[in-house]
Amino acid sequence: MANVTKQRPLSPHLQIYKFIPTMAMSIIHRITGGALYVGTLLVAWWLIAASVGADYYNYVSWFMGTFIGRIVLFGFSWALIHHMLGGMRHFMWDLGYGLEKHFNTRLAKGLIVVSAGLTVLVWIVALIIR
Repeated sequence: MANVTKQRPLSPHLQIYKFIPTMAMSIIHRITGGALYVGTLLVAWWLIAASVGADYYNYVSWFMGTFIGRIVLFGFSWALIHHMLGGMRHFMWDLGYGLEKHFNTRLAKGLIVVSAGLTVLVWIVALIIR
């Protein structure tokens, strides 16, 4: 139907919506999906360096071991874990579970905590093994 009055929008705008945790998780899920593309380039760079030779592999390993490299790797591992958990949440919804508003909000809030905790746990284990 056409907007005859020209005084109101055809659909609600951002000023009308209340920002809720499930909206934040939707946005973060999309951002982490994009970040995984960049992280995959890092994995490809590492694999190419390993196939080229020891000198180039040592250079890539050195870079990944720097402060900036570790921050990038930490962010990539968080994005990977967070996106995986978000995908599991979507799969749960596809099966018809967890659609209740209050449970869904708690799940969205818990996703941040669990993904951060798992990321730290993975890094602690990796540093211990190393």
